[in-house]
Amino acid sequence: MNFKKLLGAGVLFSSALALAACGGSEIAESSNETAEKPTDAPEIWIADRTITGLVFQSAGDAGVDSMSPEIAAYIKERTGITLELQTVTSEDSTQALAAGLAAGDLPDFVAFYLNHSGRPEFPILLQASNQGMFHDIAPYLQEGETYGKYYEEGYLPRDTKENIMMREDQDGATYLVHMAIDEEAADPGMKTVGGPYIRADIADELGIDPLEIDTSEEVEQLLKDIKAAGFTDDNGAPITPLGPTVWGGSERPFIYNDLVWQGEGGEKFWKDGKEVKHESMTDFAEQRVAHVRELLAEGLMHPEFYTMEETRASEGVTNKSFAIVADMYNYRPEIGDMDYIPLGPINRVDGNNHMVMPYKSGYAGWAVPSTTENPDEVVEFADWLASEEGKTLYMYGLEGEHYDIGEDGKPVPKEEIVKLKDEQPDEANKMGFRGVRAWWGEHLAWTNMNNLDHFGEASWGDKVRETDGDSQTAAQQIIEMYKWDERYENKEVIDGLYPRAYLFEFEGDAGDLNAALDRWEEDIVKAYYASTEKEAQAILDAARQELVDAGVEEFSDFLEEKEAEGDVIFY
Repeated sequence: MNFKKLLGAGVLFSSALALAACGGSEIAESSNETAEKPTDAPEIWIADRTITGLVFQSAGDAGVDSMSPEIAAYIKERTGITLELQTVTSEDSTQALAAGLAAGDLPDFVAFYLNHSGRPEFPILLQASNQGMFHDIAPYLQEGETYGKYYEEGYLPRDTKENIMMREDQDGATYLVHMAIDEEAADPGMKTVGGPYIRADIADELGIDPLEIDTSEEVEQLLKDIKAAGFTDDNGAPITPLGPTVWGGSERPFIYNDLVWQGEGGEKFWKDGKEVKHESMTDFAEQRVAHVRELLAEGLMHPEFYTMEETRASEGVTNKSFAIVADMYNYRPEIGDMDYIPLGPINRVDGNNHMVMPYKSGYAGWAVPSTTENPDEVVEFADWLASEEGKTLYMYGLEGEHYDIGEDGKPVPKEEIVKLKDEQPDEANKMGFRGVRAWWGEHLAWTNMNNLDHFGEASWGDKVRETDGDSQTAAQQIIEMYKWDERYENKEVIDGLYPRAYLFEFEGDAGDLNAALDRWEEDIVKAYYASTEKEAQAILDAARQELVDAGVEEFSDFLEEKEAEGDVIFY
């Protein structure tokens, strides 16, 4: 498999275009010259240098320029390091990653999305690793206070350890670092309520309990009732009953879970009794396409539900132009003062909607290109950022200015900053740390996660809000409304690999099935918008045949064999 094949004809950017797309100007070259350690430097001093990272994520997640000058000065004083981040402007982060790696000329580290090894980014990253594009940083990671934990028995989830970071076929090398690993198994972390949300005033007007809506059939009837009622947005314009996610157009299953052949793993593989099947081996695609086409035809779903850009989607939510938002979560500022509340959750195809969690999971990753000199300094800096001092700085800002130390020795955010963040989030964001939604440290610092133990609260500001009953945020109210604690108590925990994590073992690096599985997702959306039902069916038939030709049936049998050998698979 080569990068051009992964991207498809005409998609691979030229080197010049990839560089011009970077946030601002050309990608900065690695800062390879390091000065001698000053005689009065702190013990944790690393080097007097700039470390530049190129982030292949959306602008909102990349956090470029979100660090405050005061925090940057603190980092420089303590470590000698100046951190600079850049991002590539692209509608597709995977395409940008493939193009960026193919173009070369990379800075000191690269960061990327990587929930698990089934993500489309992984084959690209694995091939780059095997072709020598990244440093083996295992020796430096093992020396780290935080990243050294990755090498302790039982610390990493299986997929992270066996498929991403410590592969048997790489002879002890580590080229990719997986992030957002919980310190403890099935850690609740920040209590997040994601999925569909409905305008609270509309739910109240219709006299419904949105948490009792748990099937796509009930959602459809609710959309019809909303349309018939003639609700308007903040500008007095007619609303759309069902809008896209707050992040923009996307195919996410939450609004019609019971029409998608998948479990919480989200990979369109699941078991029919003892038989493993991909969605293409069922009729659920036809059911979902018919359902969506009906919603579109009746004006119940926004015509740009799968294509709308993030800015317009967020504005639509803020203006209350959508009665139901397909996916949001309780910490988004658009929630307002309980303007939107959770809907569902909608049942999965097995009729259940209980909480299912992996033993541990990961999110995003980073690597050090082989062109970077002194890669040990990059790893040492990452380990410092992930340490108690670095992560407290990233999460809470500067002691005395943004937080004080409580009696338990843990940070307590300034009350006025918590209030500012809740009431004027854009203004609070300028302070430049994660508690106020500045994401610059996410790429190197955000791992070994255990907020409650490390900081004394599950999410930034909880301690302040809990001491003032009148200032309880909408996020906390939603957690209680959703009965999050009860759902967590009754959770199911699975320590297994995702189905697509087995693709490399099944087909090597050819990638034909991996590519066909990706195209299945794309072709489903094409079928939604087909001009006729006949055309929609033809699209599904062609996509199904491509999967058959690529070996989806054999791969399903392979997964059954792995389970018979004792493997646990997270469907």
